[in-house]
Amino acid sequence: MNAQKDLDELINRLQSDGKKPSLLLHCCCGPCASYCIDYLHNYFTITALFFNPNIMPKSEYDLRLEAFNALLDNFSDVKKIIVGGFEDEFRLTVKGLENFPEGGARCQKCIEYRLLKTAEMSDGFDYFATTLTVSPHKNAEFINETGLRLGAETDAKYLPTDFKKKNGFLKSIELSKKFGLYRQNYCGCRF
Repeated sequence: MNAQKDLDELINRLQSDGKKPSLLLHCCCGPCASYCIDYLHNYFTITALFFNPNIMPKSEYDLRLEAFNALLDNFSDVKKIIVGGFEDEFRLTVKGLENFPEGGARCQKCIEYRLLKTAEMSDGFDYFATTLTVSPHKNAEFINETGLRLGAETDAKYLPTDFKKKNGFLKSIELSKKFGLYRQNYCGCRF
């Protein structure tokens, strides 16, 4: 799968058809979302979803939520949804995986959990996707395979992406500086 090539082809088709489909975009944080939203908002009607029960402690969660809100102040055409209150469910989801290394089984379970909740919330949207693929620390192939599988299981349409292509991560750093966004130094999980 070449998610970036496929996305570019879809965008070209949308432009020639004059269509602007709706997209529920799971945002892991403001800095990662900056490039993804900047890249997509001319082609999709975006609703940005902040659903991240993995972020601990609460003070870190609050900083990231503040950065997310600050980012969206720069995109008046993007709606937002903030969902909290799933911390206990998240801890149960990763129970027993606390000591796995970064990028291992715990991370995969975390990504799957957040994508499943996004898919479940995407009723009424043409697509759902995540900003997680912008990170060079995240496996875009795993994320896209998981999103496609969960989309099929929930009757939602997942939009495969690989936002780190086209220097997406570097551009997210530049946009974060431009917008004055707080940039974290870890994924958010206390483990």
